[in-house]
Amino acid sequence: MRVLVVDDEPRLTSIMERSLGESGYAVDVAHTSDVALERIAVEPYDLLILDVMLAGSPMDGYALCTEIRRTHPDVPILMLTALGAVPNRVSGLDGGADDYVVKPIHALELLARVRALLRRAPRADAPVLRVGALSLDPASRQVTCGPHEVDLTAKEFAVLEYLMRNAGRVVSASELIDHAWDANYDGYSNVVQTYIRYLRRKLEEVGAGDAITTRRGAGYVMEDAG
Repeated sequence: MRVLVVDDEPRLTSIMERSLGESGYAVDVAHTSDVALERIAVEPYDLLILDVMLAGSPMDGYALCTEIRRTHPDVPILMLTALGAVPNRVSGLDGGADDYVVKPIHALELLARVRALLRRAPRADAPVLRVGALSLDPASRQVTCGPHEVDLTAKEFAVLEYLMRNAGRVVSASELIDHAWDANYDGYSNVVQTYIRYLRRKLEEVGAGDAITTRRGAGYVMEDAG
């Protein structure tokens, strides 16, 4: 899952980037509204977190939210701001936000609200993803194969989730990078190949080692795990 955080406070964006990243989300950051719109125009984000007060920006968070809704009506938007009066919350929700949270917010609550918005998102597939005997629950972040639980790191989970959401279709390495790594990744290492190897090793331990097939020169496909 790929998230864009739009906030003009470097310290806060760093905290959110770390918290979301440790939970397996690929996180990009924009400090102004114009940069945010440029990123949204080229990247398929699964969720946006917008601050209201964006110093040095052509538009504030309310206007940015309204502009985004014109071209991306379904992407979940969480507004995170210090403006907590009722009229401010109403403006945010009326402008198209799906949730409105007043700063300061604990990292655990932020993650819970992100998970809740992603569960309700129109683009989301079934609550629990299944391919053969392999099952992945995005809400609880639990992966099982029959009676066995598969212990994955946050990044391994993100890669497996994307493959399972696209089961039966070849997914290229660059597509996996777009959805599981942030914009700072340079694209020249074998990081995808490495994580596929990690996943296969763990899936082999529960009898699903053949679930991920390599299509040479094309990418990877998730098939019936038996």
